[in-house]
Amino acid sequence: MILCRHAPGFPIVQIAFQYTVVVPPEELSSSLSSSRTGHSLKRRLRIRTIQFGTAQNFNELYDSVEPEVVLSLLVHKVILASLEQGVREGRALLHDWLVILTAQYNDAYKLVHYKNGASGTSLVDVAFSQCPQLQSLPRLVFALLRNPLLRFHEEGVHPDYRIYLQCLFSALEPSSLHCAVYPVLTSYSTPDIQAYPRHSLSRAALITSGSPIFFLDAFTTLIVFYSSTADATLPFPPPQDCLLRSTINELKKDRCITPRLIFIRGGQDDATAFENYLIEEQDVDGSGLTSVMGFVSFLEDVKQSVLEYLK
Repeated sequence: MILCRHAPGFPIVQIAFQYTVVVPPEELSSSLSSSRTGHSLKRRLRIRTIQFGTAQNFNELYDSVEPEVVLSLLVHKVILASLEQGVREGRALLHDWLVILTAQYNDAYKLVHYKNGASGTSLVDVAFSQCPQLQSLPRLVFALLRNPLLRFHEEGVHPDYRIYLQCLFSALEPSSLHCAVYPVLTSYSTPDIQAYPRHSLSRAALITSGSPIFFLDAFTTLIVFYSSTADATLPFPPPQDCLLRSTINELKKDRCITPRLIFIRGGQDDATAFENYLIEEQDVDGSGLTSVMGFVSFLEDVKQSVLEYLK
């Protein structure tokens, strides 16, 4: 990859991809095709040149952020740190990255005001309320810290499973990685009617939605969960010709890894597999429920760390 400047303020990135393809005889040159009747390997080189604009200030820079791409870069970074310095260092790096980003954002938007050398905690914006493109990042960092990729062996994560996740996450493109780190939770009124396309991963979301059926896509695992209050007349499991089943089949068809499909009926089946994904009410440093909602307390911790950083 080459980075250069064609004109002031307009950087150009040029990337060369070299790869090998299998080609049939008719695509080979005449001199080669006369001596070969089967398929052959052929080396190819593709060059991609992209010109980018440049941000004039932090506001423009933040507005251009792609959260899924940022997550992908973070995952690669923490995997490398974990391999070289251990999981604890990988977790610390991720936490510090969010603290620094939050501090710089608050400073850029002049949100923290100091009085007699001290700043007000309530004035620190950890939700990035003035920048929609950054708003999902705290939740993604929280989810990544809760992921087995960055969990310790004493918490029940086998080293071999962590290595598997390192290999898998390193190979996934951004949208798939986003799904693996922060699963998509969808609700359905019936197997044929989608109620809401996305919920936060919390029990509160399930209760407030009032929907009887939930579908969770965690990339390697797909879970269909019927709430304990679901109408008994709703077919379980969903029939093959319904919208929910069609969605599941399409997802399975497009995956590089065939996901495991689980059906759970609340109040009758063990719902642990589903509830484990409701991470926003779990402590970022443990698997148990806390007296304060996990994600909320995590944001409070980030807020305090930002204040320390800005001193």
